[in-house]
Amino acid sequence: MTQKVIDVIGTSKDSFAKAATNAVSEAAKTVRGIKWAHVDSLDMQLDGKKVVYRATTKIYFDVEH
Repeated sequence: MTQKVIDVIGTSKDSFAKAATNAVSEAAKTVRGIKWAHVDSLDMQLDGKKVVYRATTKIYFDVEH
């Protein structure tokens, strides 16, 4: 078995967890065979009182032969 890893950045106005979930959901629209995900880093975009949570997520999936 061979796997490929891609980085996807998810965002949310609500939480880091939602940002990570959004990253996986977006990847699943075009990537088949996702096996697992790993949140690599968390950060926040700040604009005055507004906060946007960001989760850089590594998506692991099988390479089809």
